[in-house]
Amino acid sequence: MSQPPGDPAAALPRGLAARTAVVTLPHHARTVSARLRRNALRLLRGVPPLWDRFHGFDREVTEFVAGQAYDVAVVEHFWCAHYARILRPHARRLVLDLHNVESSLHRRYGAAESGALGWAHGRFARAYEALEAAWLPRFDLVLAPSEADAALLPAVRTSVYPNTIPLHPAASPYVARPPIVVFSGNMEYHPNVQAVRWFGCEVWPLIQRARPEAEWVLVGKNEQAVRPLLAGLQGVRCTGMVEDALAELARAAVAVVPLLSGSGTRLKILEAWAAGTPVVSTPLGAEGLGPAGALPLALASTPGEFAAAVLRLLDAPLEAAGLADRGRRLYEDSFTWESAGRVLTGLGM
Repeated sequence: MSQPPGDPAAALPRGLAARTAVVTLPHHARTVSARLRRNALRLLRGVPPLWDRFHGFDREVTEFVAGQAYDVAVVEHFWCAHYARILRPHARRLVLDLHNVESSLHRRYGAAESGALGWAHGRFARAYEALEAAWLPRFDLVLAPSEADAALLPAVRTSVYPNTIPLHPAASPYVARPPIVVFSGNMEYHPNVQAVRWFGCEVWPLIQRARPEAEWVLVGKNEQAVRPLLAGLQGVRCTGMVEDALAELARAAVAVVPLLSGSGTRLKILEAWAAGTPVVSTPLGAEGLGPAGALPLALASTPGEFAAAVLRLLDAPLEAAGLADRGRRLYEDSFTWESAGRVLTGLGM
């Protein structure tokens, strides 16, 4: 499976000489009713959505590898792990690159929701646990995005291969910026929906009360998924998809990562660091990037703590500039495609 050239997660295929093919997924209706029907059937069958979505390409994969022999075959995302049985006869080493631990991801989804939605994610988490136990041992090496994620996996050979983004030119040094608070990402992604709901209901009103002139800007595609959650809020703007997300981040005084669920490591933090913008995050949002106390960002768990941290950075540009500078240096040292390439070299890839 190939990645778009600008995809931040494309470091691994970029770092390997590869022959690639593109397979187009069948069209799925994106209406709420169509999704509910699909996921209701998946619940009845006990098959997680993305595992189901990426099944059905055995013929294309078989034809692609026919007559070929590879030193290394890399499968991106656990959703495609079942193609290991087709790839195994053609590869000396079979590697699975995990962007998340799917069982943990759905378990956290469920814990952050209630009622039927929480139950559904719990069912998918249990299904993924069984699938992980069955398929992960079929790989010679499993790449996990962090030590925390590696510790969640069954007894298989793992190495930490962090999520990274390309090296972007350094922004201008941080100076006092307009009181813009930015949140970035695919607004349709479930953890981002949860984050927008929590921040909008619990945190943004506290910030607005103290700084009425502040603006909360949501940068990313599928903004229609969160617009109903923003109804009635003042000082909020959605940009939709933009040409240069880092430029939008660089205009903001503070980037927020109010995640309540998720797995892997957050590209939105790396992008904020690359843009030279200080970050306020929940502990879960910053998970996997290093020891919490050593990270160049502000951590907050409750709405009051989160609002206070944002307001402090809005009011203290010198402190904000220090966090921004340290974040940029950590990004340059550890979270670029070049640093990812060094990891691959160390793994003999």
